[in-house]
Amino acid sequence: MVKKSLQNPVYFEEMIQRISRLTGNASGRWGKMNVSQMLTHCDLVLKVALGKVELPEINIIFKAIGAATRIEMQIFNNGIPRNMPTFQKLIVNFECDFDESKTNLLNTLKEFRTVSEHKDLPQSHRLFGKMTEKDWGFLEYKHLDHHLKQFNV
Repeated sequence: MVKKSLQNPVYFEEMIQRISRLTGNASGRWGKMNVSQMLTHCDLVLKVALGKVELPEINIIFKAIGAATRIEMQIFNNGIPRNMPTFQKLIVNFECDFDESKTNLLNTLKEFRTVSEHKDLPQSHRLFGKMTEKDWGFLEYKHLDHHLKQFNV
């Protein structure tokens, strides 16, 4: 069972290619976001790992659920469930420019790769708890994969 990660150059390039194939008229198979909003959402999620977006504190119950989810995803190589709740700060329910959103995501993805190579990603996540570089690469890959599948790429 292959566990894809953004730290692996092959899977990083796969992600770049999949994002590049998106078009402004792509329609989602589930969820409320259009393709431009999805790109902006994914950009914000990556910016959490870069310390550019700070998530609010959550209660101990949600932290326990988040840590268990991270472990389950790593053990079983699961994807992210459809329509899973997210932090309010990461919800994109406003209009976004497709080209700008796509460019921003690709740039943030490259920045994530650089920061990861320098082993400078945060040691924890508000929901998932303690994180290693490997955890970040795996979970960020899974998140992008989830949304790209949502839009058929």
